[in-house]
Amino acid sequence: MKSTGIIRKIDELGRFVIPMEMRNKLGISNNDSLEIYVEGTSIVLRKYQPDCVFCGSSKNVVSYKGKNVCEKCLGEMRNLK
Repeated sequence: MKSTGIIRKIDELGRFVIPMEMRNKLGISNNDSLEIYVEGTSIVLRKYQPDCVFCGSSKNVVSYKGKNVCEKCLGEMRNLK
């Protein structure tokens, strides 16, 4: 990972601000969800991308009846009729 030189303090509730420049670069907008996980000794934040329940793809995923399905699998299901 490359250091950005930006330092942020965590407040008493455990919050910190992700700089606007980083959010813009990564396409993170207000109300977007972030995935948080640990990798070795690092905390990793990334924009949450839902995965298809059938194939695991995160490309072109839509919500259908509360489930995440990619357009490819949705198209395959339409052809089953």
